[in-house]
Formats: sequence, C-alpha cells, structure tokens
Amino acid sequence: MQQTGPHISAYGLDRLGLRNVNLAHWNYTAPALYEEALRRDEGHLSAGGPLVVRTGHHTGRSANDKFIVREAGSERDIWWGDINRPIEIEHFASLKRHMLAYMQGRDVYVQDCWAGADPAYRVGVRVITEAAWHSLFARNMFLPPAAAELEAFTPDFTIIDLPRFHAVPEVDGTRTEVFVLVNYAERLVLIGGTSYAGEIKKSVFSLLNYLLPARGVLPMHCSVNVGAKGDAAIFFGLSGTGKTTLSADPQRMLVGDDEHGWSERGLFNFEGGCYAKAIRLSAEAEPAIYATTNRFGTVLENVMLDTETRGLDLDDQTLTENTRASYPIGFIPNASTTGLAAHPKTIIMLTADAFGVLPPISRLSPEQAMYHFLSGYTAKLAGTEKGLGAEPQATFSTCFGAPFMPRHPAVYAKLLGQNIARHNVRCWLVNTGWTGGAFGTGYRMPIAHTRALVSAALEGRLDAVPSRLDPNFGLQVPLSGAGVPEEILNPRATWSDGAAYDAKAHELAARFNGNFTQFETHVDAAVRAAAPPRAA
Repeated sequence: MQQTGPHISAYGLDRLGLRNVNLAHWNYTAPALYEEALRRDEGHLSAGGPLVVRTGHHTGRSANDKFIVREAGSERDIWWGDINRPIEIEHFASLKRHMLAYMQGRDVYVQDCWAGADPAYRVGVRVITEAAWHSLFARNMFLPPAAAELEAFTPDFTIIDLPRFHAVPEVDGTRTEVFVLVNYAERLVLIGGTSYAGEIKKSVFSLLNYLLPARGVLPMHCSVNVGAKGDAAIFFGLSGTGKTTLSADPQRMLVGDDEHGWSERGLFNFEGGCYAKAIRLSAEAEPAIYATTNRFGTVLENVMLDTETRGLDLDDQTLTENTRASYPIGFIPNASTTGLAAHPKTIIMLTADAFGVLPPISRLSPEQAMYHFLSGYTAKLAGTEKGLGAEPQATFSTCFGAPFMPRHPAVYAKLLGQNIARHNVRCWLVNTGWTGGAFGTGYRMPIAHTRALVSAALEGRLDAVPSRLDPNFGLQVPLSGAGVPEEILNPRATWSDGAAYDAKAHELAARFNGNFTQFETHVDAAVRAAAPPRAA
C-alpha cells in the first residue's frame, strides 16, 4: 500500500482490513486537498477562493436511509422506532466487505480528527473517503489534533464514506441505494450512495449523542456564544431556524454553531467548524458568515457558479434551497479559540412556526423548557432533507434533533432539567417563522426584530418587563421590549382576521398535545402541566 501525507498514523488502515488501495492520502491540508479535488474534477475554484462542489440529486440528508446495527452491547440503550431503525449485523458485515473490496486499487483520503473540544470528553474520529473534497469537509468541521498526536493517532470511531458505492437493497437490507449504517460494537460508520457531506457531520453527532449521556454529559443540537461578561447562551433549533445566524453576533464570542456538550465542567463545542446555510446570504444581514463565501478554505455545496467569471450567485436556488458553506470556525472574527465556555446563563429555543401563531418571544418556566425541548416544534424547510417540497412542513423533532438521538428523548430531557435547575438558567422560546398569517399568507419574522429581542433576553433587559399569558399556549409574553413594535409581540394583532388566527392557534395547540402523549409517562406532573391548555 502506497501512503503519502504530512502525518501518517502508525495505527494503519490495515487494522480495519483495508488493503491494496492505490494511494492513501493522509491528513492533507486545505491547499493540498484543493489541488486533489480540482485535479479529480470534483469541483471548481470560485473567484473569491472557496471550492464549489455539487452533490448530485442528494442535496440534503437521506433521513430514512440511516440504520443502527442491532447488537447486544447497545440494543437496550437505543430508542428503536421510525428514527432509529435496526439493521442486522449480517447485512452490515456484508456491506463492509464489499466496501473494502471496492476501495482496492483506488485512491482514498484519510483525516484524523477530534470530536469534542474538552479533552476530558473528546472522541478520536478517522474519516476515510474516496472524495478529496469530503476530506476537506471533515478537516473543516472537526478539531485538528496536534502534529505529535497524529503520528500515533488511534481512532475511537471510524467513518468509511464512499459516495459512488451504492447498496443493492434486496441484497443488503437497506431501503434504497443510499445508506448510513452505525455499528456501536465495531465503532464503525458506513456511508454510501450520497455525496451530501452533511451525512459525515451528523454521523459524528449521533455517535456523541450515544456515548456522552452514559458519562453524565448532555449532548445538544445547538449553537453557543458568550458575552463580554462571560455569560454563555445556548441556542436550540433545527436547520433553518436561525441557530447559526443568531449566534454569529459581532457583540458576542461564538463558541460553536451547531453541536455541543454540557458537562459538570461547562459547555464545549463538538466541532472545529461551521456548516451554515448559504442561500440568500447577504453582507448586510449576516456579514461574518457572508465573508466566508469569499475565502480560501471554504467549501460551498450546490451554490450556483458563473462558468466564465467564477462568481457566485447566493440567491440562486436552482439546485436546492439547502445550499451550504463549510468553513473552520476561525473564519468567524470573534470565534472562540478554545471551544469551551462556562455554564450558560440563558437558553434560547428557536422555532420556525409555519402556522404564524407563536409569539416572537416567550418566557419559559423550567418545566415549560423541558416540555418544549421534548416537543421540538418547528418547520422543516425546503431542501434540508430529500423528499421535502417547496413549502415548509410543520413538524415535531424531539430535543430539536430527533434524527440524531439514539437514546430515548427522556434521557436527554432529564439531563437538561437537572442542569437548568442546578445552574438557575433562564429560558426563552423564540419564533423565527411567520407572523401576520400562516406560510403563504403571512411574512417571515423580520430578522432585525428577532435580533433585538434575543439581545434583550441575553442581557436580562426582558426579565422585569410585564408580560401577558398567552391563552392558547400558556406562555408568558413580554408586553414590550427592545424597541420592537408592540403589535409584533402579539401575533393575533398582526393577522387581518382574528377568528382565523384563533382557529389556527387552536389547531397548533392540539398538535402539541397530540404529539406529547408519547412522553407523558416519562415526565413528572409539572412538565405535563406545561402543555398548552386543552380545548373545552
């Protein structure tokens, strides 16, 4: 086996059973991976410096193609169902053999990385892929080991990522030709049939979501930033709800934009990079993120590129609404250099309410915080998953990240409740979705209003503001604040038809109650009482 690269681990690929590859490229830096990607025709160099790639017809996660190997060591800990689907170990073993055979005679790219900024809880991850740009993606997204660590790097988990290798469902036990298979016993993830790089990132997140609760650490699908006084804040929310945008605040230090752990030591980022939505980015609204789209080292997925000028059109959604930018977190000017923060002072739960009935901001009691954490209400936005149409779909994604939670949601909710109580954390629900009507009739909440309200909440300026009780959802809604028009704070006042608002609000409240029935036996009476009032 021929091997090249600045740091070749003594713990070689043969330990995995991988032999006879043409050339193994180890731990290449960004410039070298650019050269490889361009040489192999994997993408184009844009005028501003980013590498622009296309992912084919898979422009988002293939959520229904993820499976967990059913094996004795983890079987009792998995929340089996529509999200965590089982696959037999025989199918996994067969696909692994076929993937190892497929790699013989081919070039592969290896990146050794840390997942987890806190040395006490970090996990070593090795990403083996056939695409140079996927190796750059992994290098951007995770934490680089020191040179001395790389020479003897021993992975805790390995990911084999082969976009051009397709499963045969009737033989391999998969749903389609696409597959994401997790084997906790072998500490191995197999990905095939899709070029969407987000599958790599989310696989690592799923691994940590399984491993860390056993050590008393709450893994979270969230962003984290810190104010000048060291006051940390957590932002929960699914893709497209504003998690990355709102946490990239020039007045606060960004710890991370997507995935974190909360231990007895404080908060820590799982990643070393960001994976931001790029559609309709502007220098005015999101200057820090926008700047990354004109920088060498950034990977742009499915962004339209002028073939002559190599200029970008960030507004063009021809390929997908889910255009993405992957870049090291250091590209954000005020980003943390450690990935660590103290225990949070504030939790912000973000939802993109497609019904247009939730207030732009509401104060949550600790019990309501647990309720809304378990509910995870939002709208899935177009393009973030394969099969979604042009319009958002109202959904409940427990823990604001159900597809990545291997354990029962009650495990994560219990840890959250304990941490909120222990550290006296104030909690808010923020609607970044629609107002003035449902999607198609109303309009998206102005980002300037959302920023102003979030800033006021983080700084404690809303703590003493008088509030009203929302009759439909039982939420405490500030009557004024942050210079935002008072009618915006009362969503019913933004609708031209009050009766239509009432009907839609009752409909959504009923959806909350219907969804929460699955958790009622797993929480105490105080959390159950935090539900919206049931219609008489």
